[in-house]
Amino acid sequence: MPNDQNTIDLRSTNIFDIQRTMRAMRRLKPDPVPDELIAKILEAGICAPNGGNSQAWRFLVVKDPTIKAAVQPYYKRAYDEVQKPRHDAQKPKEPGPALDQHMRNEAAIEYLTNHFHKAPVWIVACAKGANSASASSGASVYPAVQNMLLAARALGLGATLTARHIAFREEVETLLGLPEDVISFAIIPIGYPKGNFGPTRRISLDKVTFLDKWGQKGPW
Repeated sequence: MPNDQNTIDLRSTNIFDIQRTMRAMRRLKPDPVPDELIAKILEAGICAPNGGNSQAWRFLVVKDPTIKAAVQPYYKRAYDEVQKPRHDAQKPKEPGPALDQHMRNEAAIEYLTNHFHKAPVWIVACAKGANSASASSGASVYPAVQNMLLAARALGLGATLTARHIAFREEVETLLGLPEDVISFAIIPIGYPKGNFGPTRRISLDKVTFLDKWGQKGPW
């Protein structure tokens, strides 16, 4: 597949073009999102592969401003107490492109942190009967999340994967009214983006891919 990102048509619905232009859209407009578009996103989610075809995923669509406002303080606390200290420790010390990129990313993350409850729709991706302590519990949930992110991009909607609420999972799940046998793994805020889609910046394949033996380069 050609890797000339300058040739990508941002209006294209080709799956490879969508993958290469699906940015984490954290700045969302408060405009309502039609239910028929949310249905298409959810349909994409349930098309994802899952362990043993158990289809244990469950999705809670949240539009109620009262519920979102109740969850917001925990989302903000998770940023202040967990995520921001980690990001500050990773902040480049010298001026330059790396520091500029870090500051741009942090500004977008802070915007979402402060406006999370204003996203018109959340999709809470869950699993029924999952064990929150098991690393494999989300293995059938995150492929569904990826499908939904791709579907949102294809529909011109902004979205991003966030799992920060897990720092206060018990409190948030109580506010969301989840049953005891249902565990949440991600919350996807969805809305029309304030910014533009565009080519993603990624490390080249030859730096992250090996053939047969770790460290051995392949033809990519």
